[in-house]
Amino acid sequence: MGLLGRIFGRGDSPSGMDEERFWAIVDGVHAKSPDDMEAKSEALRDAVAKLAPKDALAFRELFDAKMNQAYSWPLWGAAYVINGGCSDDTFMDFRSALISRGRAAFEKALADPDSLADEDLDEEKFFYEGYEYAVSEGVEKAVGRTVMKTSTPSEPSGEAWDEETVAEQYPRLRAKYGG
Repeated sequence: MGLLGRIFGRGDSPSGMDEERFWAIVDGVHAKSPDDMEAKSEALRDAVAKLAPKDALAFRELFDAKMNQAYSWPLWGAAYVINGGCSDDTFMDFRSALISRGRAAFEKALADPDSLADEDLDEEKFFYEGYEYAVSEGVEKAVGRTVMKTSTPSEPSGEAWDEETVAEQYPRLRAKYGG
């Protein structure tokens, strides 16, 4: 089966949507519009809207699970250094934009947040607000109703940092963005 079959569910997966298919959709959308977050969001919304309702709901669950996986102090510290500060809403946008860059970028950043210094991204691409909305809008079109996202953990995982010294934990990001 080809990539489109895996993306749009024409295959032998009994569950319809699994992590491989989730990332195939995200990576495919990213490959089409890596430098245009608005176009990328529109393409994601359209791709999710074409899914069967159960697959769209599963996509939402997987997206939320990835958002929660990225809800960590180390990643928030990196976002803080990149942006010169980072509220909880801004960190939500950051995590969503990170997912939009695909599986390899997501996993690399989780493993080593300081590696984000390797990315040549402007503020919009690091902190784009609309990608998560595209997921919600696509799911709504697929299922015909609004679907609430799953809950976020009450606290980020990992060890908390101090605003005064957080940049010291990310020498490459500090060199690139200050701090």
